[in-house]
Amino acid sequence: MGARRHTCGAGPAARAVAVLTGLSGVEPAARVRLLDAASAPLPTRPYFADGDPGPIAASLAHVPDLLPSGLGFIGAALGGSWLPTRTKEIVILRVSALAGCRYCTAAHTVVALDSGLTREQVRGLRGELPLSPVFDDAADLAVIGWSDAVHAGSELELAAARELLAAHFEDGAVVELTVCATATLMLNRYATSLALPTAPQTLSRLASEGLVG
Repeated sequence: MGARRHTCGAGPAARAVAVLTGLSGVEPAARVRLLDAASAPLPTRPYFADGDPGPIAASLAHVPDLLPSGLGFIGAALGGSWLPTRTKEIVILRVSALAGCRYCTAAHTVVALDSGLTREQVRGLRGELPLSPVFDDAADLAVIGWSDAVHAGSELELAAARELLAAHFEDGAVVELTVCATATLMLNRYATSLALPTAPQTLSRLASEGLVG
């Protein structure tokens, strides 16, 4: 991809392409120390019992009171529910790419592929391909439109996207999709602010799929 790294003034799709282009470069060092089992405060050590818990837990462990509730909220908002995993991954990957979050875009590219999204659909969500024709299902397109509107935060865009969403989802599903999108935005800001590193196995999988940049 030939996108420029500098994205000031660029549209959402251009920003999404730029962040993925950056995946092929050297990652910045994390802006806080990522704790391990030996350095983590005693109340957090059960989270390290099975090895490295990942950079989100390893950073949250600095504040033991936040770790259980933080991981619990993230798991509930982004994890399995009565909504299909594939649908949630459309939201998470789309919002993360639009927000320019290197960590979440990389991680959820892999999860999205494993949830049943095609390589072309993943590239569409990341802003590298047009959404049509890789997405031809009206419900999928409504979910993408809602994700875009939540990210933008414009009342007019939200009203129009909500009207399209109403044809496919009841209120409970709309609430869950919105929690998923807004929790993703929160996590995007957290991961980007602290420069959380992408796992080597994630970068390896992206490279094998031709999705690094």
